[in-house]
Amino acid sequence: MRNPIFEGAATALITPLNESGVDYEAFGRLIDWQIESGIDALVICGTTGEGSTLTDEEHREALAFSVKRAAGRVPIIAGTGSNDTAYAIELTKFACEVGCDAMLVVTPYYNKATQKGLIQMFEAIADASTKPIILYNVPSRTGVSIEPETYLALSKHPMIAAIKEANGNISKIMETAALVGETLDIYSGNDDQIVPILSVGGKGVISVLSNLIPAETSEICKAYLRGETKKSLEMQKKYLDLINLLFCEVNPIPVKAAMSAMGFCEDYLRLPLTPMEDAHREKLFAEMKRLGII
Repeated sequence: MRNPIFEGAATALITPLNESGVDYEAFGRLIDWQIESGIDALVICGTTGEGSTLTDEEHREALAFSVKRAAGRVPIIAGTGSNDTAYAIELTKFACEVGCDAMLVVTPYYNKATQKGLIQMFEAIADASTKPIILYNVPSRTGVSIEPETYLALSKHPMIAAIKEANGNISKIMETAALVGETLDIYSGNDDQIVPILSVGGKGVISVLSNLIPAETSEICKAYLRGETKKSLEMQKKYLDLINLLFCEVNPIPVKAAMSAMGFCEDYLRLPLTPMEDAHREKLFAEMKRLGII
């Protein structure tokens, strides 16, 4: 049994951008606020952080900046996945060197892979890492899914420690949990499935929702882990409409709009992402007002 990278909620953090690049003043304020609000870990340059449209220099600078700003207060998890395995290896090596605490490595998008290819790719990246790896399964975005038997094979690698599971299929997740036991920690990759995944032995969530409400998202997990399952479920249900609105357009379009409304950043995204449609924005902001977030 391994020590978990974190228990509770890790924010899949947005990257504040403007026409000049990464807004590091806003980024620093956001990191501080997240930590002061009680978040359990931060994921930098993942999907929500628009890692796929950052330049290599921006990606590396954002990772190094986040480690320095967090100063050991919470684990920093670096998004280092790519459909180019060689690049993922180099980015993983860099993240280890600058002090990131773990890596989040997504399945390869566009070129996809067989299960054999996934095993060989993840093992090659893990071989190059001195920090634990979280496998990220999000077939709705990449077109490929990690099968439970593949998780079992990968669980034997000493540097592969956990799963961010966003396949949406609770039956498959249950099958994975039964196979990997205590060898891989499971984190929900979907905010609407935090409690269901905790119920099959999950350790928490890597969350978009917690950009807005870090303390509350962490408490959904912590309450469940304390045995307060009814409280956890009620909190999950309380924020369900907000969660659905945060995914009514492609992530991170809605969360960028929400964080801009909260004063944390500009509502600026890089193409092919575009600002939120007005009708959706109106509904999102109305729900945020109802909940007292803005």
